[in-house]
Amino acid sequence: MKLLRPIALVAMAVLLIGVGMALRPVLVPQDQATPSVMNPTEIGFAQDMLLHHQQALFMVQRLDPAADPAIKQLAQQISDSQRVEIGTMLGWLRLANASPTNPNPMAWMHTDSDPDAAHHHSSEDGLMPGMATLAELDALSAARGTDAETLFLQLMLRHHQGGVTMAEAADELLTSGAVKEAVRAMITEQNQEAGIITIVLAQRGAQPLP
Repeated sequence: MKLLRPIALVAMAVLLIGVGMALRPVLVPQDQATPSVMNPTEIGFAQDMLLHHQQALFMVQRLDPAADPAIKQLAQQISDSQRVEIGTMLGWLRLANASPTNPNPMAWMHTDSDPDAAHHHSSEDGLMPGMATLAELDALSAARGTDAETLFLQLMLRHHQGGVTMAEAADELLTSGAVKEAVRAMITEQNQEAGIITIVLAQRGAQPLP
């Protein structure tokens, strides 16, 4: 019975996320004109968030294939939404004739008042906020059963929280435009998913990663 509660909770949460994605074209018009010119902040954010999203897909791929179906469904929902956003960001970067990789990660967060802002938002090993280390990814690949499910949820929660930190920084720096609107949609979506993961971890008696 205790096991069914978190499974049912995840199933209901996934349904709610699905409804949210269905409504997304109403909340964020999909046919909105893409900006013809992107400023350095928009380009840098898109490049860095592109890499950030790609790691989320990598984590989904490394989840134990025999994991609980509800956890796998949640993972697939996350993968689907981030693939859409990856396609959008790649389109922006192509339009701006910009590389998909950032030669100076997080440099877009620099400000005149705080030239070390990017460093403040990076981890001690230089990773972007929320990014998993190679050792953590290897541990996820090797984990099985409930250990794999819990580690996946812990890594994805931290990953989402880091993504929200980056998106909130971009939201503060941008004044208007399609990129800013997409950034706000990311904040809402990833906060919702992070809330669901937090509840499931609590049901399992697991703590978030530092």
